[in-house]
Amino acid sequence: MAIFLTKESKVVVQGMTGSEGMKHTRRMLASGTDIVAGVNPRKAGKVIDFDDRAVPVFGSVRAAIEATGADVTVVFVPPPFAKAAVIEAVDAGIPLAVVITEGIPVHDAVVFHAYAAQRGTRVIGPNCPGLISPGQSNAGIIPADIAAKPGRVGLVSKSGTLTYQLMYELREIGFSSAVGIGGDPVVGTTHIDCLAAFEQDPDTELIVLIGEIGGDAEERAAAYIAEHITKPVGYIAGFTAPEGKTMGHAGAIVSGSSGTAHAKKQALEAAGVRVGATPTETSRLVRARLAQPGDVAAH
Repeated sequence: MAIFLTKESKVVVQGMTGSEGMKHTRRMLASGTDIVAGVNPRKAGKVIDFDDRAVPVFGSVRAAIEATGADVTVVFVPPPFAKAAVIEAVDAGIPLAVVITEGIPVHDAVVFHAYAAQRGTRVIGPNCPGLISPGQSNAGIIPADIAAKPGRVGLVSKSGTLTYQLMYELREIGFSSAVGIGGDPVVGTTHIDCLAAFEQDPDTELIVLIGEIGGDAEERAAAYIAEHITKPVGYIAGFTAPEGKTMGHAGAIVSGSSGTAHAKKQALEAAGVRVGATPTETSRLVRARLAQPGDVAAH
């Protein structure tokens, strides 16, 4: 199995006819994603050829859903128009919206997240690499060749780069699903949402969290793990990042002891999570844990 995205998922791409949309649509198709439509009001009625697959373009998400049965949208729309694009998808009844766009104003993200939550649409992102269920489907920009093998590890990450590195480090074990939730101050799907889904997924034997310094998302995840998660959990994040500085796209600010890598490490270890200082160390912890016979049912 997998979480959120499977081989049955039918994907529409908002912004497919732009340069980024075209590039990543081709990559998603090459990794087996069932992309059934693109959306661009100015190019409705066109058909775009991607090697051996022709993808029709519709004028709206609603029209694409009605014609194809799409149940996932991947959003490559530029920041000024991203809020309207997500709201359009929500109004059309899409169950899952994967928002890749970087640089969306926080106020816009707050608005469309609240709107989606009220109407039952799951949003992943924004400013995220998307998600992949290897061997099934890939919605976003995660390179499929670093995780071509389905496997036993479930991954949820705030960092795109660390996602790719850890997937490469554990490529011989493979992943049930890997979800990049994004590092913006406001995101839709959280570590806790993914933990809950992986806990229920019979093909996920171990869960890895990747975080970033700043905020208290990981501390809240630690409390959830202690109460609800029976599977082993590993963690990696920002142990070399300096305190007191805004950290890149995430806008994560560390102040005093709040939000530091050390504080997160303490909270997670108190919940039984194995914490690695680097992706390589975390991958070693994962391999060692999975190698323990009959002992993957408790963290």
